[in-house]
Amino acid sequence: MRTPPRFDRGHTDDLMTFLASSPTPYHAVASAAERLEKAGFRQVAETDAWDGSLGGRYVLRGGAIIAWYVPEGAAPHTPFRIIGAHTDSPNLRVKPRPDSGAHGWRQIAVEIYGGPLLNSWLDRDLGLAGRLSLRDGTTRLVNVDRPLLRVPQLAIHLDRNVTSDGLKLDKQRHLQPVWGLGDDVHDGDLIAFLEEESGIPAGEVTGWDLMTHSVEPPAYLGRDEDLLAGPRMDNLLSVHAGTAALASVAGSGDGLPYIPVLAAFDHEENGSQSDTGADGPLLGGVLERSVFARGGSYEDRARAFAGTVCLSSDTGHAVHPNYAERHDPTHHPRADEGPILKVNVNNRYATDGSGRAVFAAACEKAGVPFQTFVSNNSMPCGTTIGPITAARHGIRTVDIGVAILSMHSVRELCGAKDPYLLANALAAFLEG
Repeated sequence: MRTPPRFDRGHTDDLMTFLASSPTPYHAVASAAERLEKAGFRQVAETDAWDGSLGGRYVLRGGAIIAWYVPEGAAPHTPFRIIGAHTDSPNLRVKPRPDSGAHGWRQIAVEIYGGPLLNSWLDRDLGLAGRLSLRDGTTRLVNVDRPLLRVPQLAIHLDRNVTSDGLKLDKQRHLQPVWGLGDDVHDGDLIAFLEEESGIPAGEVTGWDLMTHSVEPPAYLGRDEDLLAGPRMDNLLSVHAGTAALASVAGSGDGLPYIPVLAAFDHEENGSQSDTGADGPLLGGVLERSVFARGGSYEDRARAFAGTVCLSSDTGHAVHPNYAERHDPTHHPRADEGPILKVNVNNRYATDGSGRAVFAAACEKAGVPFQTFVSNNSMPCGTTIGPITAARHGIRTVDIGVAILSMHSVRELCGAKDPYLLANALAAFLEG
């Protein structure tokens, strides 16, 4: 067992930078790729022929990234050690015809993505970011990271019972943000604005994938700054930790018994069924091509998959001090007491006893404590990419993560040390 890692605030500082620079899945994978490039990884195109070269490679597809490192001595049947995560977060996304307005207010038409805590998006200064598709077939990232939009809440004078009866929001009528004044609304106004912001000639944008984000930056919180508040921790916290772990292991030299992999998918928040989601063929295709590029056969592929383990890393629920009765009475994960092992006997999480042993061994090797999360029987839990990965690829999968508060809020909260502890546990897992 290693000496417990001394908290490195630099890791959490870098997480804050990563969160701030990743308002969308497309930006998140670009940020992860930038960090991997500095660690010696190189991008490969899915349309190119792959070779069996040693070292680090990664594939980008939309809001997903698959990265892997082939160490010296790796055989075609060498198993993989995979860190799984997702890049998307619940938010408000721009509709195909975005320009609207009423009663002298100019508005943007948005659709609800995933399951956000809707009230957390009210009266926030919002920016707009995403991907623009151009007439020549290329794409361009855009990020207007300043107060541009706002979803104004109804004044209490016009909703006298809101405090006693609770806030009730109609997703169609009550969540359309304002971004200016005037009755003269024209189709194309928003896209023309974004073309100008991005230095793109007028009329060149023919498609877009745009979403809102809070422009309030991540920050340490509390008397001792032992808490971290920020956006999109579910699940960019895990993407960042997995990227740091993979870069660290790749830089430690060869002789690894496994091929370490980071698989960060899009669309987890709405079911993972897309070409960039965990329920699509992306991961399996990349792993198979890696085997075949190293001269392997289908038999080698089967052997490699049979020995592979995936840690599906996603945020979980810390015990809430104001709602402790909502949690299982014997399982109370606490902030800054290490990553959590997520268990559900109905396979909402993929963890079983053998998977627990793998994670326990990694934490012991890293000197990192861990906790266990189980839902209250009266409060069914959500799910993750873990069961999907296990079922689709026949890969042993373990669900883990970091305990946070305010999950699916525009701004979430965790212990400042936990991201660093998670990254250490992930690195030990990849090392085998």
